[in-house]
Amino acid sequence: MSDATPAGRWRLDWPTSAGFRVARAELKSCPKDFQVDEEIAGFPERSDPGEEAGGDGEHLCLRLQKTGDNTEFVARELAVLSGCRSFDVGFCGMKDRHAVTSQWFSLYRPGMANSDADFIANVAERWRVLGAWRHNRKLRRGEHRGNRFIITLRGIDGRRAEIDEALTRLEVDGAPNYFGPQRFGFGGANLDRAATMDASAMDPRGRSGGRGRKGKHRAGREASKNVLYFSAARSWLFNEVLARRVADGTWLSPIDGEPGLAAGEPEATGPLWGDGGTSASGLQEMLERGVVEQAPGLVQLFSTTRMKPERRALRARPAELAWYWQEEGCLRVEFTLAPGQYATTILSDIFELEDMSLGRHNKQQS
Repeated sequence: MSDATPAGRWRLDWPTSAGFRVARAELKSCPKDFQVDEEIAGFPERSDPGEEAGGDGEHLCLRLQKTGDNTEFVARELAVLSGCRSFDVGFCGMKDRHAVTSQWFSLYRPGMANSDADFIANVAERWRVLGAWRHNRKLRRGEHRGNRFIITLRGIDGRRAEIDEALTRLEVDGAPNYFGPQRFGFGGANLDRAATMDASAMDPRGRSGGRGRKGKHRAGREASKNVLYFSAARSWLFNEVLARRVADGTWLSPIDGEPGLAAGEPEATGPLWGDGGTSASGLQEMLERGVVEQAPGLVQLFSTTRMKPERRALRARPAELAWYWQEEGCLRVEFTLAPGQYATTILSDIFELEDMSLGRHNKQQS
């Protein structure tokens, strides 16, 4: 392995648990074929938004159902409707545009509980409001309990018995917990940027981008983009280490040097690279450093950052997995995933997926 393939492109498709995919399928033929419901502990699954918001706190949390809008767009529009700063709108995770999704947003509205009903009515003109709840803190990334998926695959080309067997294996063993390819940009563009990035550029305080408010805003936007590229590099290195463990057949069990073993956590993990590289030791440290050092352009990025090394489970286990064959060549799959795990990655362990929403998106752009 090197930073890129001989053709100059980054590897964006990694080994599957079985070494092959048993079928082909079409994904996101229409938005309702990809449904996501976000779950937050302590928040009501459903409530009547026409009544006063329950709970207590300075932040009004709204559960919205949306189709055709991505999370960041909705957050910006909510800030405009509320008259608050975009920073004052919080959410737990990014949800797909080409899907029917429900998720919670928090808005900083101290002392305005009496006007919640009118504000919610304004929001309901744009999106369906499924619930409202007052909370004492802004929602932050990864604070949700998980996501519930209902996904319909169409145009399936494969033997039903082999697909059923693969899904049964998924229920028992899970799937490699790769980061999804969307994180890396088209053709790995985010990785290209990461490989040529100055790590100090991630701190907006170090590069003002000009004097005054505009300069600070410009520096902030540049720093945000650089954090995205840095995150892509970290995720790609994790995927490469996981790919080696899948190829070696060791991804389901910890090996010598697994950091979690000392703490009584027998889960196999991989590195989220940081200052000093990895927290693994022994055989596992040697394996991880050996894989990562083959991408020197990305390793150099971490040599000047103070990012602490972290760990991520090698295995993703979908909970409450169920599947239902519908008309010919059509399969509905339901499951719940923990934050930071990707439904398309789970399904890609079994199916060669064709994302039909990409064709619609390109047609809209032309």
